[in-house]
Amino acid sequence: MSDPSSPHDDPFAELFARLPDPRAGNGSGDPADAGRKVPPTEPRPASAEAARSAPAPMSRRAAREAAAREASALEAAAAGAAPRAAQSESVLPSQLTATEPEPARPVASAPTLDDLFAESAYRDVHADPPKKKRHIGAWIALAVVLVIVGGVAGTGVWAWNTYEDKIREVMGWEEPKDYEPGLAHGEALVTISEGDVPSAISQSLFEAGVTKTGSAFYDMLIKTAQNPTFYPGVYRLQQQMTAEAALAALKDPANKLENSALVREGLTVPATLTVLAEGLGMPIEDFQAAAANPADYGVEADSLEGWLFPAMYTFDPGATAADVIQTMVDRTVQSLDAAGVPVDKRQEILTIASIIEREARFEDDFYKVSRVIQNRLDPNNQETFGYLQMDSTAQFGYGQLHDGSASTSEEAQHDDNPWNTYAHTGLPIGPIANPGDTAIDAAMHPADGPWLYFVTVNMDTGETIFTETYNDHLKYVRQMQQWCSENPDSGC
Repeated sequence: MSDPSSPHDDPFAELFARLPDPRAGNGSGDPADAGRKVPPTEPRPASAEAARSAPAPMSRRAAREAAAREASALEAAAAGAAPRAAQSESVLPSQLTATEPEPARPVASAPTLDDLFAESAYRDVHADPPKKKRHIGAWIALAVVLVIVGGVAGTGVWAWNTYEDKIREVMGWEEPKDYEPGLAHGEALVTISEGDVPSAISQSLFEAGVTKTGSAFYDMLIKTAQNPTFYPGVYRLQQQMTAEAALAALKDPANKLENSALVREGLTVPATLTVLAEGLGMPIEDFQAAAANPADYGVEADSLEGWLFPAMYTFDPGATAADVIQTMVDRTVQSLDAAGVPVDKRQEILTIASIIEREARFEDDFYKVSRVIQNRLDPNNQETFGYLQMDSTAQFGYGQLHDGSASTSEEAQHDDNPWNTYAHTGLPIGPIANPGDTAIDAAMHPADGPWLYFVTVNMDTGETIFTETYNDHLKYVRQMQQWCSENPDSGC
């Protein structure tokens, strides 16, 4: 109870006065100690005078609440049972760890200087986990994210490589199939043969570098509902033309070269003679008669196959069929000499070069295909690979070389003719087509490598994979078959 002489009218003021003044720092009364965190000391006994000299409570309500807390604490102490809150206060913050349960906050004990630091202790005990543990958690989280991102990226790369065309189509990202106007430059020669259909002309334009894709010209004709008449001959166009510009150039008589013939690489003798007759305006029978006897041109072989060099030819109006053929044979000898081919090896090198010309698509591949041929012919590999097994030789021997398919039919593969390297060991008995300069050079200078197999996995781009083992080869054969099933009209 309060002193009757107290000037305060609140009966709990004396109890409230016993509370230490937090403004006194550690309760020493020394102003220098104010605001410093020092170990708490035992509170001094409060007296009436001290109560009277102590600061007045901020409010009656606060004094009543403080007195009630102190009364409750005294009752608990008298009963011999320490409040649970007091027990928790006896544990120093330094004795707690981050894994211990949260200490109970005092709710009934009288406030002391310890209470001033209770909130600080609570923050210290329940602060963020130690930095080391936080760092470990961060690294684990980062690793998980990287695994997820890496998995997604890997899946994305696989999907893009496998289904790029379909993804582009669905997303509207398709590459333009035609060149933009204004890119045309340089010169390109294109031959149109008798009976060429628009799709064949479209492919010829692409191979000559005129159009961007093999179907650009044909698609343009279909889209615009045009069916023009194309005349056989050699036409001078430009590189990177639009399909419409290419059509206009083909219809312009000024672009047709007179008395000229463009013989491309990889043609057989019959196909070459047809091109010559159409380009030069001479009867096909004249060329067939002139080519009947190879010895007339210094060729020691039963056929001129491989000896009619592919190039662009322009002759004087009075030139005969024999003059034309002699010019072409002389050009072949020039290429053989430039590659360093011995005279007695000419027929053999032309045979190898003709296979390379029919099997390879890009210059680098020419030299790799040449190495595959050499590796398969190596006596050390005969037990593993007894036959050359080149599709082009089987197709030539069966008369299917110009059928427009890269695959060999069952009939051609098992036909017993001297050119079929599935049926006979070693090289075929002679060339199967007319090779150009690069093929002849590749036959003489194959690339270094262990390859025994190769397969073209994309007929549009000509992408070819070279492998050393049969199992690896089969993997890419399946890739080729998958591509062919998705592109049934692409020359598989």
